[in-house]
This record gives sequence, C-alpha cells and structure tokens, in this order.
Amino acid sequence: MRGCAALLRAAAAGPGPGGFRERFDFGGRDVATWFPGHMAKGLRQMRASLRRADCLIEVHDARIPLSGRNPILHEVLGIRPHILVLNKMDLADPGQQPTVLEHLKQQRCSHVVFADCQRDVNVKKIVPLVAKLVDNSPRYHRAESTEYSILVIGVPNVGKSSLINSLRRLHLKKGKATAVGGEPGVTKAVLTRIQVCEKPLMYLVDTPGVLSPKLGDVETGMKLALCGAIRDHLVGEDIMADYLLYALNKRQQFRYVQRYGLADACDDIELVLRHVALTKGRMQKVKVLTGTGNVNMMMLNYPAAAYEFLRDFRAGRLGRVTLD
Repeated sequence: MRGCAALLRAAAAGPGPGGFRERFDFGGRDVATWFPGHMAKGLRQMRASLRRADCLIEVHDARIPLSGRNPILHEVLGIRPHILVLNKMDLADPGQQPTVLEHLKQQRCSHVVFADCQRDVNVKKIVPLVAKLVDNSPRYHRAESTEYSILVIGVPNVGKSSLINSLRRLHLKKGKATAVGGEPGVTKAVLTRIQVCEKPLMYLVDTPGVLSPKLGDVETGMKLALCGAIRDHLVGEDIMADYLLYALNKRQQFRYVQRYGLADACDDIELVLRHVALTKGRMQKVKVLTGTGNVNMMMLNYPAAAYEFLRDFRAGRLGRVTLD
C-alpha cells in the first residue's frame, strides 16, 4: 500500500492555497465500465415494457444528482411523463438542493423528489404526482384503463427496489416485494408488475440497474463507484479512497479528522489510512523470513483501512456530502 499511496500522491495535482489539491489527476487511468450481460438484456426488456408504461420513475443517488444518469435511459424515456427521485437524501448535503434543482430544470427535468426510501421520507409525494402527470398527458395506448403502470429505471444500487418496498409499506401496509442489496446488480431481471397502491390502482415494474456502456469521463466513473454503482474492485479501493479524501477536503468536510484521531485535516491518503487502521484495528498478520526462521508480525492493513474509509462515507459517518 505504501508504494501505491506514493504513486497516487505523485499522480495527484499539486496543493492549492489551503494546502489541498485543487484537482485530482487520474494519471491517465481509465475506469473499467461495468456492463454485464444482464444489463444489455435488461435494456431490451425495458424497451419492451415501455410500451405498457404510463409514466417513468428514474431513481438516482442524491449525492451525485447530475453525474452518471445513463444517457441510454434518457433515450428510453421518450415523451412519457418522467419523475426523477433523488434517493438517499439523508446522505447528501441539504444545502445543495436549490442548486441541484436549478441545474436539473435547465436539463428539462422539472419533476424532482428528494427522498429517503429506507425511512419513507417524501415517498408519499410520489403517487399523487404520478396520478397528476398521467391524468394530464395523452394515454393513446390504453385510453380506457383506470390503472397506472409505472416503469422504475436507473443505474445500479440507487434504491429502485427500496422505493417500491417503501411505496408498498406506505400505501398497502405490505412488506418487501423485491430484494434489496448494497452491491450493484441485485435486481438481475425485469420483474413482473408489483402493486404499490390500491386507490388509485397503481403497479410498478422494477428493472435492473443499467450503466452506460461508455462512461463520459473517469471522474464520473469515480463518483458512481464511491456511491456503489460500480463494483469497487473494478476501480480499485486505493484510488477510490484517495479521490474520496480529495473530495471531502474540497468541500471542507473534515469530520474524518475527529473520527480517525488525526491532528488536522490533511491531503495525504497514506497518513489518513494509517489512522483508520489504528483506530479501527485493521491489522494483518505477516510472515517475515529472518535468519533464525519465520516470524509472524502484525502490520497495518491498508487495503482493509481503505475499504473502511469508503464504508464510513457510504453510511454517512463522514458527513452529508454531495459530490457534484
């Protein structure tokens, strides 16, 4: 890890006036895109399901409201009513909401709901909004139908299944209808219709998370990875941890200083991970060959510390951070 940290520091751009990097230099790296077979199949099924959908609910992570929304999904959206649900609002900076809404408005995305689907926050706003949008739009394909059919779309691990389960809890007093996981790719097939409301009668179709086969830039991929939309090992926990430190310092989010017992905020990922390993007990037994034989020594486990750092960010323990 020491050699890797040195490489990262060498690749990173120089410090700004406050002693922190002004930009993050990826050193010519390319982030591997994560586009397994079920994503391609999911896109095909999604297009087929679209014909029966009255409205689309796009779920995205509130920490990256402007990054990583799949352009292919935008093509799929067509002319149907579209609601953007920015989930995990409890992990994002609430002070950024007005700026985010203004940016989205410029992208012609005017129906936005900030939500926390784990705690059912703001989820009750969604059914009335769907009903209003659908009732005010042409329904050429099913003019006589009184039920609402909604397609739920988005990149992996943003909480699509959590939204469906939250709606069922609120409106039907029912439990889980779909599996939820903290890793991208839990929903691997487009599921059958799931009822989420009785009055009005409303069905949702969950879909697998679909990333763009070609991400726009490396930084977008890094933000997606930090929020769990791309598997960590495809990007590398070491560079992800360094980018996270850069992002926290840039936003003056210094909660990590107290959490890991540092003297002050710093831009040295090796030093930060050293403190993470010490405070969280991330050690590993290493066999050292000496002149008298093998000796077992306990050493700091930097990869485990990097993972711990990422996990603390994802759980909101390092503060409420919006990466865009």
